[in-house]
Amino acid sequence: MRIGIDLGGSKIEGIVLAANGDELARRREPTPSGDYPATVRAVADLVDTLAADTGAPDSAPVGVGIPGTVSPATGLVKNANSVCLIGQPLDKDLRAALRRPSRLANDADCFAVSEATDGAGAGHRIVFGVILGTGVGGGLVVDGQPLGGPNAISGEWGHNPLPWTQDSERPGPECYCGQYGCIEAFLSGPGLIHDHETHTGQVSCAPDITDSETLARYEHRLARALASVINIVDPDVIVLGGGLSNIGRLYQNVPVLWQSWIFSDTCVTPLKKNHHGDSSGVRGAAWLWPAASDVGADA
Repeated sequence: MRIGIDLGGSKIEGIVLAANGDELARRREPTPSGDYPATVRAVADLVDTLAADTGAPDSAPVGVGIPGTVSPATGLVKNANSVCLIGQPLDKDLRAALRRPSRLANDADCFAVSEATDGAGAGHRIVFGVILGTGVGGGLVVDGQPLGGPNAISGEWGHNPLPWTQDSERPGPECYCGQYGCIEAFLSGPGLIHDHETHTGQVSCAPDITDSETLARYEHRLARALASVINIVDPDVIVLGGGLSNIGRLYQNVPVLWQSWIFSDTCVTPLKKNHHGDSSGVRGAAWLWPAASDVGADA
């Protein structure tokens, strides 16, 4: 058995997977808003409840996806949009509270692992998983394993500038990271809403935006942004997740558009919608433990 936890800003979701990937139990609890000690306790309590529900042994490992990452330099959380986690030794504190083998990873990495393991990217060697939601994140999986890197920022394409920028897009919206013109500022849900309001004067929720010109601008920007990823990584498949992945026209239009910026005579990279939907992140957290032989390595 493997236990996965998706630690979000508003909810904590937990899952127990059997060795073959079958879901044995699932629960959701609200995240204690702005309260770090209570958040650690809530994760530990949820794991205990899931273990009791399924009879998972004390040796069953736990993978935790977080909206940020642990700095290799300090061991503290950085780059988290759940600000109460920033600067905290979450990895260390969860190990003590869980009393189980545990691993932490960025939630976009967990999404990519899930889709690469038994989702839309299954069977592909190099999978780039993209989150298009409240923020813009990414995870790169190679041979089933998330690519880490010495700075723990692999896949953070959302905080690169939007490439091949048009004059009307300069300097670009301000991003929460302090820069202007980040991909996230254009392609996140709030970025789509802001662009739509700027051009139409209408205030709408992202899922309700159907204006063809707004969506055409979004597709053009997404195509440019993903073309830059393809030029660097050349993944076997790109899988979209997050709320904006439900815009069906992206999958037909974006691969046609990105041909203009890809440094190749042709591009056969498929753009796919996620298979596991909202469950993908928590499943990927569980899949951070790919084999029984790895259990104990991080305990």
